[in-house]
Amino acid sequence: MPDMLKHDVLVIGSLNADLVVRAPHFPQPGETISGDDLQIIPGGKGANQAVAAARQGASVAMLGHVGKDSFGPFLLDSLRSNSVDTTHVSADESATGTAIIVVDASGQNSIVLSAGANGKVTPKDIETLNIEAKVLFLQLEIPLETVIHAAKWGKQKAMIVILNPAPARELPDELIANVDFILPNETELSLLTGVPVTDISSTERAARVLLKRGAKNVIVTLGSKGALVVSSQQATHVEAYKVDVVDTTAAGDAFIGGFASALLRGVEVEAAAQYANACGALAATKFGAQPSLPTKEEVEKFIK
Repeated sequence: MPDMLKHDVLVIGSLNADLVVRAPHFPQPGETISGDDLQIIPGGKGANQAVAAARQGASVAMLGHVGKDSFGPFLLDSLRSNSVDTTHVSADESATGTAIIVVDASGQNSIVLSAGANGKVTPKDIETLNIEAKVLFLQLEIPLETVIHAAKWGKQKAMIVILNPAPARELPDELIANVDFILPNETELSLLTGVPVTDISSTERAARVLLKRGAKNVIVTLGSKGALVVSSQQATHVEAYKVDVVDTTAAGDAFIGGFASALLRGVEVEAAAQYANACGALAATKFGAQPSLPTKEEVEKFIK
């Protein structure tokens, strides 16, 4: 058997080709509007988070599936050019996952996902992994049974398991209880808990529902309002950095990559969330998913 590969971060998740058009506003039903030129940008929550952590100096490996079409090599090249180990990304007969993204004049986005090969990631893929990692990143753009299996597998291997519960959906307690950090945004948190999230106190209330269901720590990303870090001991509101928003795509992925990289450097949770806020803010100042993810040097300069 080959030697065990050692990495800081293992990402089990999605790779998508993002087909992005800027438009003055989101089209209404039946409306045709003119947008800018179509851009094809490497994305997918899994791949974005892998690149986000790698640009922060972490050693990263990715497990996922692409199709045997022109998008597959394009996505793999992007990961490799960011020093992400793609040994465990395999090519399937199905189409590569895609995301159709419209970005409006204010930088907000509207997304339609087509899972494609991402839907073919199975628990069996995980059982054959020959990797040791300190942190495991999971999201919900691959089958839920695979995510649950991965979380349990990661806990058995003593990894810090970080779940980004996106796209938003209801989740079983067996997943939530096997996660060290769950990082939803306000919409995802509301859907997960059934608690309407409108301000900081309702955000804390909703986060405590997840703690009762077995989550160890909940970190809610609040966009321009920063983040709320909630554990059984306390809740801490971490302020955002003010920036001119160009495109919010992948700001949450930048947050996760920055947060994990700070934890790996021995930074306390609240300070790691503060650092992650800077990563997310910087990502929102640039267009596109992976092209917008900041490096460690950029973040440190920005914080200064």
